[in-house]
Parts: sequence; C-alpha cells; structure tokens
Amino acid sequence: MTSEEPDRAAIRAHYGEPTERSQAKQLDRIDRHARAFIALSPFCVVASADAQGRCDATPRGDAPGFVAVPDAHTLLLPDRPGNRRVDTMLNVAENPGLGLLFFVPGLQETLRINGRAEIVTDPEALAPLSAQGRLPCAALRVRVEEVFFHCGKAVIRSDLWTRGAGPRPDFPTLGQIYADQIAGMDAAETDRSIEDGYRNRLY
Repeated sequence: MTSEEPDRAAIRAHYGEPTERSQAKQLDRIDRHARAFIALSPFCVVASADAQGRCDATPRGDAPGFVAVPDAHTLLLPDRPGNRRVDTMLNVAENPGLGLLFFVPGLQETLRINGRAEIVTDPEALAPLSAQGRLPCAALRVRVEEVFFHCGKAVIRSDLWTRGAGPRPDFPTLGQIYADQIAGMDAAETDRSIEDGYRNRLY
C-alpha cells in the first residue's frame, strides 16, 4: 500500500481480514453489559461530521450514568452549557451520523456506539437529564445501530489511568494559551474567567 489514496480493497489487503470474534461482537442493540458500562461511565467522546465530511470530536462528561438509556435501541446524551460553538449540534443538523466512545476510569476496555442522532429541546423530554436542578440546553437522541466493546490495548499502552495520578504536568494554562493565540487577550484575566466558569457555570 502506497501513500496514494488507497481503496478499501488495498486497505484490507494490507491489514488482512478481521477476526471472527471482532465481527461477531458487534450488536445492533444495547445489551445488559453495555447498559451497565454506560451507567458507570462519567465520560465519553462524541464524533460527528457535517454534510461535507468535515469531522469533529468533542468530550462530554458528568456524573456516572449521565447518558440515559431509555431502551435497548436509544441513548439520550445531555448537552450542558458550554462555549456555544455547538459544533456537534450543527453537524447533526446536516448529517445525523454519530459515533460515541465511552470510558470508565480504572477499566481498560471502552465501549463504542454508532448510530443516528436528532436534537431534542422539549423540556419534558429533557427532564430526566436534569442535574444540579437544571435542565440541559438540549440533548441528542441517538438511535443505536452498532454497539461493541473495544479491547484495552490503547488504554494499556497509554497507561491512562495511572499516568495522570501525579501533579499537573508542566504545561501552560488555557488562559496563557489563548493569550498567545488571540491578539489582545490577557492571560490572567482569561484564567480567572475560565476558573469562574468551572466553579459556577457547569450547569
């Protein structure tokens, strides 16, 4: 396989065929194991793309079980207050395809769910997703198409759950980064605003 645009056949020839287990593990529903994993998960990554195929991945997190599972074919993912870029929502408005990757701290395996999403803003539908006495801004209702567990090799290689247990790495604050990237931005003032948001505007 060269650096030129490979087709699907060339990619498959390069990597070989998937194992029988890796194909058989894919479900079209949320079974009891996936439901239990979601109930333990405080964090997931949401992948989406617009109509032109431009991709985006965004982190979502809250108390374990913040993603609701009304039934075996549906997820409800709350959208809490943020910076109002709403990249995922804008993408879903053009292209409903969505991918989710769920993490549980301390577990090596992850859970992957793919499906098609729609935006929900009805207060009654959002009520079960309330936190700290506040409704989310909106939610994504995901119609599940593919569900499967991903082995822990990436988490093991990264030493993810123990590597981050020490002191903060020597890395600039977000305010310092923004001040370098945006003309006229004051690093200290921006850090104070960000910290205030962390304390007072999570919900």
